[in-house]
Amino acid sequence: MIFTTADLFRFAQWSSIATIAIAVLTVVAFILQWGFRFRLVGVTGFMGVLSGGFFALGLGLFAHTTIPNAARYSLVYDNGGSQVVVAVSPQITATQVEATLRQAASDLFSYGRLGQAQNQMEIRVRTVIHPQPGVSEPLYLGEVKRSLAARNDEQMAIEIYAENLAKLPQPTA
Repeated sequence: MIFTTADLFRFAQWSSIATIAIAVLTVVAFILQWGFRFRLVGVTGFMGVLSGGFFALGLGLFAHTTIPNAARYSLVYDNGGSQVVVAVSPQITATQVEATLRQAASDLFSYGRLGQAQNQMEIRVRTVIHPQPGVSEPLYLGEVKRSLAARNDEQMAIEIYAENLAKLPQPTA
């Protein structure tokens, strides 16, 4: 089951109401000297953490954007900051490389990335070809440079390496 942001905010609201009710019950337990009053302190604290967690999840989830014609990729290298490398299949076209770069730029963006000395993230797409039996050659097909600060970067610089795309094995008819 997939929960939307509105669902998580509703959970946070009801959980907060329950937390307040348990807190009132805890105060009453201390006034009336009930034996389980200290257990209610723990329950109240747990409910507060639960409410805060629902609220934080409601803030942190973003809608996943799907770029048409993007190929499946796997993450090869990510330094947690400004450099990322993803791998694709050697049976990819130039339009799929561009769409995959856009998809990876959207998927891998995070406000928590560190940019060391620069404020740009560089994502490179590569594949592995086998020019001879027993020989593997990594081949970079393109790269995108995007902002580390803005989620929707309209000024992404996409570069496709046409000379490396020409080296890819051509599909047989």
